[in-house]
Amino acid sequence: MKKTYSGFIAIIGPTNAGKSTLLNQIMGRKVSIVSHKVQTTRTRLRAIKMVGERQLIFVDTPGVFSPKRRLDRAMVGAAMSAIDDADAVLLLIDAQKGITQTVRDLCDKIKNHVNLFVALNKVDSIEKTKLLPMVAELSSMADFREIFMISALKNDGIKQMLDSLAVVMPQSPYLFEAKDASDVPDTLYLSELTREKIYKYIHQELPYHINVVTERVETDDEGVLEIYQKIVVQNEAHKKIVVGRGGAQLKKIGTSARHDIQDQWGVNARLHLFVRVEPNWEETAENYTDQGLDFK
Repeated sequence: MKKTYSGFIAIIGPTNAGKSTLLNQIMGRKVSIVSHKVQTTRTRLRAIKMVGERQLIFVDTPGVFSPKRRLDRAMVGAAMSAIDDADAVLLLIDAQKGITQTVRDLCDKIKNHVNLFVALNKVDSIEKTKLLPMVAELSSMADFREIFMISALKNDGIKQMLDSLAVVMPQSPYLFEAKDASDVPDTLYLSELTREKIYKYIHQELPYHINVVTERVETDDEGVLEIYQKIVVQNEAHKKIVVGRGGAQLKKIGTSARHDIQDQWGVNARLHLFVRVEPNWEETAENYTDQGLDFK
């Protein structure tokens, strides 16, 4: 009987370090929201990647930042608690920003993990002479097994990184079916696709304090997927931005999200979007029942 290996890898780092881009690149498909805005990943998303006979289960955590609201505290808590359950930890750093105080604080919190790795991302966009000092400083802060130089966007250095991570996975039966890509609930995945489009089209005008909830999904007699979602905003001004003049902005968001759904799921779909004003939605735990966040 052949030996199998399976384990969890927590991807952790400051906001906008490129965690979601990296995970999507690893999986060869979109499994995590990508946005210009910081703090857009809210859930501890798990994605499964086979490297030879070894199963790597990546946990894409929310970016680490200074929490102010209840939602913020839940997001940071989700990121930090992922470390406790992980067989390996991958600290992802934006090489353009360098070793910030947030990175130093993170290193201090995770430095005792037995399988600690770090990846300097976006190395293609900075001078190579700036990398050596970063590596030296990182080496002094924690006992990293390996420091990778990667570009998540261009898929540079990813294969070598995966091979190294696979080596430290513990012997174990596979924890997921090898064909699985992610354990994200379908309703959450659909919500994230729409939320990504909102950030894409109106990220300059709208704060990230916005939520999308997939309320129900039905299949009609012709096999068309009918998806009903509410977009939750904090006030009427935000609602006007999302809806746009004559509903044009909402239509653009819905059309783009629907195309993604149809392309990725291979189905015909109709997306019904409704914008709701809920001033205190971020303090309501019920809005996150499918997102793996622990509200306290």
